[in-house]
Amino acid sequence: MDERDHKKLGPELELFYIDQTVGKGLPMFLPKGAIVKRELERFVIEEESKRGYLHVATPDLARIELYEKSGHYPHYKDSMYAPIEIDDERFMLRPMTCPHHFQMFLSKPRSYRELPMRIAELAQLYRYEQSGELMGLQRVRTFCLADAHIVCASEEQAAEEVGRALDLIVYMAGVFGLKQGVDFRFRLSLGDRENTEKYYKNDAAWEKAEGLLRELMKSRGEDFEEAKDEAAFYGPKIDVQMKNVNGKEDTAFTVQYDFCMPDRFDLTYVGEDGAPHRAFVVHRSSIGALERIMAFLIEHYAGAFPLWLSPVQVKILPVSEKHSEWSAQVRDALKAAGIRAELDSSNETLGKKIRATKIEKVPAWLVIGDKEIEAQALTLERRGGGEKESYSVETLIETLKKEIAERR
Repeated sequence: MDERDHKKLGPELELFYIDQTVGKGLPMFLPKGAIVKRELERFVIEEESKRGYLHVATPDLARIELYEKSGHYPHYKDSMYAPIEIDDERFMLRPMTCPHHFQMFLSKPRSYRELPMRIAELAQLYRYEQSGELMGLQRVRTFCLADAHIVCASEEQAAEEVGRALDLIVYMAGVFGLKQGVDFRFRLSLGDRENTEKYYKNDAAWEKAEGLLRELMKSRGEDFEEAKDEAAFYGPKIDVQMKNVNGKEDTAFTVQYDFCMPDRFDLTYVGEDGAPHRAFVVHRSSIGALERIMAFLIEHYAGAFPLWLSPVQVKILPVSEKHSEWSAQVRDALKAAGIRAELDSSNETLGKKIRATKIEKVPAWLVIGDKEIEAQALTLERRGGGEKESYSVETLIETLKKEIAERR
């Protein structure tokens, strides 16, 4: 599967590379890779906002007290970077956003009318991965997670939100062309009552939470398997197990039920009765870490991204020097309409230009010669062949914009 390997395709297609002077596991996104990453970010914010998520931005580091409060420190210490000492205080680079989001919830009194409150963030996180574990974009030391924490008024509301998060995951995976049962499946990850070192001790809460998730999956008619000792330290979770091109399975995203953090952070809301009530929390990610999903998609598409995600969407190929002027006008019109268009103004033959466009895996191109200039008409050719279609500049822009907006 070497021709699909994202570690090989990433640098070849000028998407990303690892710079040894910068450091292992710290990917550098080149302009084309940064476009793909931005498109994924835009997709997340757009889709989540439609579904009632409130996108926030919180700092990449915090005082060590925050992680002591959450239990991540020392519980999660092996995956965290060493504290940074400054002005007699100790700070940590964050390995996750939950404590930041819980503090934000606590920033003022909350009413039951505000719940469920879906706090979301595209968050830069830092985790120490051992040298031998690092691999391309798949295993890195800093990554951007499409993260969210949903504060709920009851266990039933939490279970409902888990169902909604799964709907979102299935929808977004479908936009990428991934099929449930073929490319990904669900796993219910359970705790181990005996292992009090690894898991928060509260047998009754574990029983109830695991039962709720099991019932939810059954009521949805989902196929899922159960895995013992795979839960988060604060509660059971539903893992989305993604299969890569080599058939190897990895946890891509998770939806987690949390009965521990509301106690640690004293997350309460004022109920209809005017009294304080303990909240419940769901942690979830819609498309996981952007780096990991990019690695997966590069391999899934073999570098040939669909139009909406492609770094260059249309390449304009003038037949000769005398066709350059109108070609540049067409490029400018496409770019003004928000379409990522590039002009090949090299002195190469048309055959070589087309070959280069195909090697770059550009999804569509326009050849411009005498005929096109005379008719003021453009013929769109697509990667993978198929029908060539003729358009005026205006109708081409409309057609492409629609296709990009619909993320086909």
